[in-house]
Amino acid sequence: MSAASAEPGHGSVSASHSLGARLGSVQLDAREERLLLGLGRGLIRSRWRAVTRLLLYFGLTAGLLPVQATAVALGWRLAERLPQFYHRLCVRIMGFNVVIRGQRLRERPVLFVCNHISYLDITVLGAVIPGCFVAKSEVSSWPLFGVLAKLQRSVFIRRKRADVARHGNELVDRMAAGDNLILFPEGTSGDGTRVLPFRSGLLAAAEVPLGGEPVKVQPVSIAYTRLNGIPLGRGLRPFFAWYGDMDLAPHLWTVASLGQLTVVVECHPPITVENAGSRKELARRCHESIAQGLARANAGR
Repeated sequence: MSAASAEPGHGSVSASHSLGARLGSVQLDAREERLLLGLGRGLIRSRWRAVTRLLLYFGLTAGLLPVQATAVALGWRLAERLPQFYHRLCVRIMGFNVVIRGQRLRERPVLFVCNHISYLDITVLGAVIPGCFVAKSEVSSWPLFGVLAKLQRSVFIRRKRADVARHGNELVDRMAAGDNLILFPEGTSGDGTRVLPFRSGLLAAAEVPLGGEPVKVQPVSIAYTRLNGIPLGRGLRPFFAWYGDMDLAPHLWTVASLGQLTVVVECHPPITVENAGSRKELARRCHESIAQGLARANAGR
């Protein structure tokens, strides 16, 4: 996908965008950031924007869900292509400006290893990378999002050590069939400021050669960096990062009410376990590349 540049929203967005231009790279403290977000009186937040975006989002989802379900059931190739089309439309609906850096591997299969900040990562990465997500087993039972994950042919795994080998075989089978996989080796989502430690066991599938060739692993970093041109500091990142015990519905409402969000996705040079020497070293190198990419994006570089 080429860099998806969403159109500016309605209402107060243009005013806040000009504010961002005037502020330039000035960093606001947490109190000032939250004053900008006062719903109704705030410069960035809008109830009407939230209602419009969510109606469009759920309308699009309802329209395409039966098409995808039919494609999956009948084994059509459309089942692989429709999710990326869907995510690209969602990126525009939600007002995300996706900036892509680096070159994504075009060959198949590839194991894409990414940091995890929010459920929004699924929409953004799904718009950029044609592939199936590797998700924790609990996601399969979530209302709506669990259904969507199943229809995108996600692989659901248990994070317990005893289940790693079995799931590793499943991942190998999916890649042997030509599927790209998108994996979050942190095992949970973080606050968008730093990358949590990687669980190297989740990279076991990269140790099994496919067709006599080592599996290519590409680190990918994702960062939520600006809102209407204003750099996001620690005070604003929780409006997009979803972690800890945050409730999903109010968080999604807040995201939908805000202005244009800039998301930086950086594709780093690929690596194989053969190059790294071991699975743990592969995890370390991927973590290092992704952490550096996140830090660069958050610093505006």
